[in-house]
Amino acid sequence: MDRLTAEHRSWNMSRIKCRDTGPERQVRSLLHRLGFRFTLTCRDLPGRPDIVLPRHRAAIFVHGCFWHRHEHCRNSVLPKTRPEFWLSKLNGNVERDARNAVALKRLGWKVIVVWECEVENEPKLLRRLLSKLTDSRNV
Repeated sequence: MDRLTAEHRSWNMSRIKCRDTGPERQVRSLLHRLGFRFTLTCRDLPGRPDIVLPRHRAAIFVHGCFWHRHEHCRNSVLPKTRPEFWLSKLNGNVERDARNAVALKRLGWKVIVVWECEVENEPKLLRRLLSKLTDSRNV
């Protein structure tokens, strides 16, 4: 059973940001330090990527491990309260992410997913981003 009242839980959930999250800002900072230039507002692309590098035709999604069900991640735990609701909601997010990735690839874009937990290891993330963004075969 939830320890919070429905009103307090609703208030907590309303405070969860979908833009300019900490991991998103860290990825942007890393890309900027590497010399990449990007845009944040590209509403015409499927899935509305968090970061778009038009010159490289790359769309970067910075996913929260919980909300997007990062497999084998300690942050991707199904809540014990109302598990059927959460499973349906979170699996819907995963399916939508897959559809958006396919649509972007059909349009000729590279799709890069950065997980919230990956931001903790900046050197490894840096190597992965560089390899994805500089490899022209990686479409």
